[in-house]
Amino acid sequence: MEKFILGIDIGGTKCAVILGNEDRAVIEKRILETDHGVSASAMIERIIDTADEVILNHPDKAIIAVGISCGGPLDSRTGTIHSPPNLSGWDDVPIVDMVRKRVNTPVFLQNDANACALAEWKFGAGMGCDNLIFLTFGTGMGAGLILDGRLYSGIRDMAGEIGHIRMETDGPVGYGKSGSFEGFCSGGGIAQLAKIRGRELLSLGMAIPYCPDPEELYRISARDVAEWARRGEEESIAIYRKSGRYLGRGLSILIDLLNPERIIIGSIFSRDHNLLYPSAIEIIKEESLRIPMESCEILPAGLGDSIGDIASLAVALNGVNCI
Repeated sequence: MEKFILGIDIGGTKCAVILGNEDRAVIEKRILETDHGVSASAMIERIIDTADEVILNHPDKAIIAVGISCGGPLDSRTGTIHSPPNLSGWDDVPIVDMVRKRVNTPVFLQNDANACALAEWKFGAGMGCDNLIFLTFGTGMGAGLILDGRLYSGIRDMAGEIGHIRMETDGPVGYGKSGSFEGFCSGGGIAQLAKIRGRELLSLGMAIPYCPDPEELYRISARDVAEWARRGEEESIAIYRKSGRYLGRGLSILIDLLNPERIIIGSIFSRDHNLLYPSAIEIIKEESLRIPMESCEILPAGLGDSIGDIASLAVALNGVNCI
């Protein structure tokens, strides 16, 4: 008998409710804008109302589980969200209990990095692999760990916070720490590198090639820099190379520490693999032990833009399998 699951993907900009099956086919998807002007309870009620509508649209499909993916910190064991930085006011929210009371089916919660790790493991570039690391490399830098064929989340759901590791005593700020891995390897971090270099060029009396109007430097984004780099602009390429070198340092730590079979990297790395990977692998070859390096593949995420949807469905499936 075919199994159907419901996924709820909660983000700082938008949320999604997804009805799917165990083969990751999306049957229906609804998008809601995340309203920061209402309480967490009110926003969750909107999400649950939308879930009810989706379920009513498919009376022939019995839902066996609900999976929720949300930025941390959170506690997957108690089903509670603890004040994520992109969800102001979501303080100690018992979201699993709130959803379970309305949909009357098992509900499971994971942070977004863990959820994406599950998705890539079950349906993406990690299929067939029992030891892998998924890195977000998006707005921030976090990791989801699949070790010996199981999700590893640590004693307080804080395993994999690789973005907090300090790479330099000073540098771009990420995860509240200057010179952190996230500071060098995230969308915000790459934008900071571009601003730092832009100010250096201006101080030398030079133009900023990737920002013709210096008054607009404060608006520069990683995507803007990547567009210039794809056109062959050397300063932009150098910024991505620098981020790639720090990516290589971070990956070297993970390779030597955990000896994974695969490291799968999403978002910016997936889009701009050719701008980041060459300098990253150069550092990995210098820094890592030979045996774990040679046994580890480094791949872009296989699920592309659908990863957020599949991640929440994967949380539900993983939860059911672990009962």
